[in-house]
Amino acid sequence: MARFAANLTMLFTEQPFLERFALAREAGFKAVEFLFPYAFEADELAALLQENQLEQALFNMPPGNWDSGERGMAALPGREAEFRDSVDTALHYARVLGCPKVHAMAGIIDPRYSDEQHLETFVANIRYAADQFAQHGITLLIEPLNSRDVPNYFIAHQRDAAKIIERIDRPNVKLQFDVYHAQIMDGDLTTMLGDLAQTIGHVQIASVPARHEPSEGEVNYPHIFAALDQAGYSGWIGCEYNPKTGTKEGLNWVTPYL
Repeated sequence: MARFAANLTMLFTEQPFLERFALAREAGFKAVEFLFPYAFEADELAALLQENQLEQALFNMPPGNWDSGERGMAALPGREAEFRDSVDTALHYARVLGCPKVHAMAGIIDPRYSDEQHLETFVANIRYAADQFAQHGITLLIEPLNSRDVPNYFIAHQRDAAKIIERIDRPNVKLQFDVYHAQIMDGDLTTMLGDLAQTIGHVQIASVPARHEPSEGEVNYPHIFAALDQAGYSGWIGCEYNPKTGTKEGLNWVTPYL
């Protein structure tokens, strides 16, 4: 049975971030995720989770300079020391928030380096991070991002990510399967979910092509939820979409599941 986590970076944006936890609880969600927690103290966020009886499903490691267009550094040669510092930061937040999964963003390809140099850097960095997180029972996720929204991101295809995970060879490294990105880049979703079932560690959803509520667009989400059940996926499904009008007005699709 599908279980849904509200992405507080994209939902309930009608209110300041710290007020969105209560709004998620009031809407019926039992878990939340968001892009980054680092603008707030970990203890403050943990208190909001406890107060609202919410689980923290996921957040991202520090992405570098987000405002200047950086989207992570795990695959970027020359940024290894910064990446290791970001592991320490993310691990602190994950432990305080009781968060079992953290996403390591790969980064935008640096044209000064070859594809193989990016890959070698990524594999080494993810192995390091995975080993640190494993000591605390935390899963590390990698996610392909579509090339329309994030041009030149290091990983764009689900099966490519699965091959890299195999090369990394760490049991706590899994695939973050965002259906929105997967449909844009790959399609054939049902077959791919079945093929990659053992590799998938987290799922996110949004409509395609507009990234609104999953009740619209070209993807048949009730079918996808059934396919996930059949594949044995029992984790949270992150609602990472931009509401078409207001957040509450667009939640009718999820009410039966909550």
